Amino acid sequence: MLTHPISVYINWASYDELSDNVELDEALAMRQLEELLRLRDLGVRFDYYLMDAFWFALDGGYRTWRTPHWPDGPDRWLKRCLETGVKPALWVASNVTVRNKLNCHPVWRDSFDETTNAMCCFYGGFLQHFIETLELWYERGVRMYKFDFANFGAAPSHLRETMLPSEIRAANISAFQGALKAFRRSHPEAVLIAYNGFEEIHSQSRTDQPLRKSIDHRWLDTFDSIYCGDPRPADVPAMNFWRSKDVYSDHMVWFYQNNNVPLERIDNSGFMIGTTGTCYHRGTAAWKGMLILGLARGGWVNTYYGNLELLTAEDAAWFAQVQQRFLRLQKHGHTFSFGGVPGKGEIYGFAALQEDTSGFISVVNPSQKIASIEIPAQGRVIFCDAGFEPQLDGITLTLGPEQMALVGVGAAYTDIPLGKQQDVIIPESITPIEANFTPDGDKVITTKLNILPENGNLRFIMRQKNAWGEIKRTTGGSPPDGISLGQIFKIEVSQNDHLIPVTIQYDKAIWSGLSWAVGEVDCSLLTRDSAVSIRLSTTERENVTLSGEIYHVVYR
Repeated sequence: MLTHPISVYINWASYDELSDNVELDEALAMRQLEELLRLRDLGVRFDYYLMDAFWFALDGGYRTWRTPHWPDGPDRWLKRCLETGVKPALWVASNVTVRNKLNCHPVWRDSFDETTNAMCCFYGGFLQHFIETLELWYERGVRMYKFDFANFGAAPSHLRETMLPSEIRAANISAFQGALKAFRRSHPEAVLIAYNGFEEIHSQSRTDQPLRKSIDHRWLDTFDSIYCGDPRPADVPAMNFWRSKDVYSDHMVWFYQNNNVPLERIDNSGFMIGTTGTCYHRGTAAWKGMLILGLARGGWVNTYYGNLELLTAEDAAWFAQVQQRFLRLQKHGHTFSFGGVPGKGEIYGFAALQEDTSGFISVVNPSQKIASIEIPAQGRVIFCDAGFEPQLDGITLTLGPEQMALVGVGAAYTDIPLGKQQDVIIPESITPIEANFTPDGDKVITTKLNILPENGNLRFIMRQKNAWGEIKRTTGGSPPDGISLGQIFKIEVSQNDHLIPVTIQYDKAIWSGLSWAVGEVDCSLLTRDSAVSIRLSTTERENVTLSGEIYHVVYR
């Protein structure tokens, strides 16, 4: 197992063949490698370069590379990595054929489950061939493997006739774990990281679910880290779409920690910049707060996804000084969470402190109110979102709605110029406005405001739940053909029969779905002598109920 934190570049999000149509090829992969080396020369640490999904040929059983995308196979990429001191890494789909992206290899045929497009691990030729394939790439210099999309319910039809589903799952897990443990013993430099399919109960789709046991701790004896979900919006509404994604990753780390998975073993996968659908075409929006929180969560497998060319030399210098200090704290300090539950909209934080209490304390207020929390040590706010000025009185920190801040403790962690995140602006004040939303047709609620504020903005929030009162996410599909959530969740504001422009940030094709909508109207666009009508609606096909909230927010 790992003895120290590592930094891993993963090239997914610079391409995307699941929630977009940008394909991986050698030219793209090599461009990202050169960008990695550029950033490394500027001080950013990268230990591994992981080639993510779909590098492999359809019929090669992970032993050959896809053509014409890789005309000469991986030779140039492997050679360039090894000669520059970057450790190569590979994605493999555990025991499934990945949505017809991989054929069942002839050696795997007697392991194949025709009903699930997956291979049995305890019967037939699949698992031995799979482990031998990992060994072949280890001999070529590969030192990390990312295992994804495991399906431990797979078995040939004749075994299904004599074994219970629970017996099949138990036998598959035992065989897979045993094979990887043996591989690790004979290949001590190999790092193994687990992604989708290794949780007992799927727990990554929503952030409103109660705590329940979903992680089999035996995987901690097999893998160096277990990931806790692809970044997506939380079920906590946020005007700033990117902050909602921060809250999602924070909540999933909290969830896994409360499943007794140590923080250092949780891969939060939270840092993802890029130009594809998997990261909602975010580019580098709000990347600094995302980087801080990704490091603050304490996982020793620190992953960075996407288009590295988006980061400038100035960005790299900022990145490096934050990363260096956090990696030092991960190795020599103690990281722990405190405060409330992210998925409940409660203010919370992560502290990374050394024995002398020096270090970093990261805090997020996901709520629609100004909120305070006691932090573990006294320090100074060294980074925050723009707008609301955080107030630190002793160990009591007060943040604006949806705001994050980083507190430095001790000279080594306070004397660094991190500045403010100017593309996230937090209102200086927020006040709820009483509003009685009533149904007005199918999946529509409406209300009117007769008394209007003189300044600032009106913020509108819509939440969507199913017939059982549970959060209901809606998606219009993935880019490039997916329907934007702005066409599905509508916030319409009118006065004197004229529509008023509403500012929203969720107008994106969101593969993972969304359960809320937030928008704002500038009060200067309204006249104070007429009522304002608000209409909130959804085109979700299932039976759902909507609720609405209104706030008056004032920005500096």
